[in-house]
Amino acid sequence: MDNQGTRKASLLDGWNSPPNLVTYSRIILVLVFLGFDIAAGPWGADNLPFRWTAAVLFIIAAATDKLDGWMARTYDQVTEMGKLMDPIADKLLILATLVVASVFNEVFWWVTALFFIREIGITVMRFFVIDHGGKVIAASKAGKYKTLAQCVGLAMLLVPLGSLAGPGEQPGWAVFYGYATQAVIFVALALCLYSGGVYVAGVLANRRGQAVSGR
Repeated sequence: MDNQGTRKASLLDGWNSPPNLVTYSRIILVLVFLGFDIAAGPWGADNLPFRWTAAVLFIIAAATDKLDGWMARTYDQVTEMGKLMDPIADKLLILATLVVASVFNEVFWWVTALFFIREIGITVMRFFVIDHGGKVIAASKAGKYKTLAQCVGLAMLLVPLGSLAGPGEQPGWAVFYGYATQAVIFVALALCLYSGGVYVAGVLANRRGQAVSGR
């Protein structure tokens, strides 16, 4: 028999493909973004230009998520490494931003905690699936919508539009913007919990199928 034709894809296959290199670059960009975000202080009070820079870097880092995905599909370079590292890069960007925002009292800690539990739990489950010989389950549509809502909500939070109103009482548009930002973040949280449940259900269904076929 030709074992090569039926060889199971390895996690390291295509680790250095262009889409994966874009993913690695995004991780480095996240670290640079965090430096500016932390140095800017709450709402950019310590250094407003740094806050604007952090917002721009966040948007660039979030946008490159679509770039590596598009490259992988267009050039048929979808790999197990890519399916694993792409969500990890997203989680690093989102969770690190949420933690800093909560430290700065810009996002409730319980919101960050729920995001953290879901994201870390799903990541651990992905490694569990790989360790037991399963294939990485790609993100569902609900998971992709969740990521989009997270990126939009946190980008809105990072952009210091309130600074344009100047000191004193905030105008109506600035207050509305703040409420809209929180609303998007809560929508992202709902999608986060829902998509997490979908992923767990998919893993359990696959394991039941493997158990039946192995009898």
